[in-house]
Amino acid sequence: MKKILYIFLFTCVSCSLYAQDSTSTNLDSLYKGRLQYLPFQIEMPYNQVVGSYIDRYLNNKQQTARILSRADYYFPIFWDILGKYDLPYELCYLPVIESALNPIAHSPVGAAGLWQFMPATGMLYGLEVNSLVDERMDPIAATEAACKFLKNLNADFGDWNLAIAAYNCGPGNVRKAIARSGGKTDFWSIYPYLPRETRSYLPIFIAACYVMNYADLHDICPDTTWMYPATDTLVIKRRLHFNQLAEVMGISLDTIRKLNPQYPKDIIPGDILSNEKAYTLCLPTDFVISYIENADSIHLYKADSLINNRRSEIELLHKQPIGSTTYTVKSGDNLGKIAKKYHVTVKQLKTWNKLKSDNIRIGQKLKICR
Repeated sequence: MKKILYIFLFTCVSCSLYAQDSTSTNLDSLYKGRLQYLPFQIEMPYNQVVGSYIDRYLNNKQQTARILSRADYYFPIFWDILGKYDLPYELCYLPVIESALNPIAHSPVGAAGLWQFMPATGMLYGLEVNSLVDERMDPIAATEAACKFLKNLNADFGDWNLAIAAYNCGPGNVRKAIARSGGKTDFWSIYPYLPRETRSYLPIFIAACYVMNYADLHDICPDTTWMYPATDTLVIKRRLHFNQLAEVMGISLDTIRKLNPQYPKDIIPGDILSNEKAYTLCLPTDFVISYIENADSIHLYKADSLINNRRSEIELLHKQPIGSTTYTVKSGDNLGKIAKKYHVTVKQLKTWNKLKSDNIRIGQKLKICR
């Protein structure tokens, strides 16, 4: 119900403000007025810094159009989970500035996914991160983790602007900025004391909120080449390779990867031993019934070459001697002395000559393999 009200309100506000475009020459006033009309819980104050980032989005129409098209797919996922955690719906715009809504985005410092989790933070909030699975790139799992993180940050600071800043630079840096400001707890009051990147983080967030709601009034529409199909999600408990799905079901490999970015090696690992861990597979709705009806055939297809080709045990091959020589034990000899002379070990001497102890006698013949 709330989402329907938002859409209705956006439409009415957009229509009333559109009339201002022809007469208003003051962009600052226009941006400020439109931001004030957004039905958001989080404060969206306007200043020239915010305005400069709005202009950047509007001037890069191709990128903004691509983000808008991805939003049609990802925002409903975000809204459902934000509602589950009773968080403001406008937090759905954080991934816009974090990753441009690209689920496989990677930062130079190692953050990944829509919400740009670092590995340690992701695992702290329950995300699986290993060679075959990286749930930082799973839209549902990563959004769950982000909601938990944001809820904790807001509980710590009691202010959404500070919580958003802490999401970017960490709560420790925000606490330092508060201390250096003399104990002030308003983002704009601690602004000069924050890390440089974080100073622009909230203004960019506000700019993203503006652009995602008013792009059409600036002649920017979603890029249709980036549209996602209608999808459904299945639970997978057996190891599966994307090529099995693509070749048996006739789905584009690119589509499977696009819908399941959390499997970077094209393998859903499954849990063959305990069957306790279940993984998800997102498919276009038209293919879901086909998978259910043909699951056994799909999992058996090229299984030996695609998923059963990992060796679980290997027998070590011992080095075979190329040749050998015979040594006659002399007075004063012992196994250690002989071993050192021929650059071998005492154990090797005993093995080659089937000796049960270190005792040897003068005149005894010993075989030495080379």
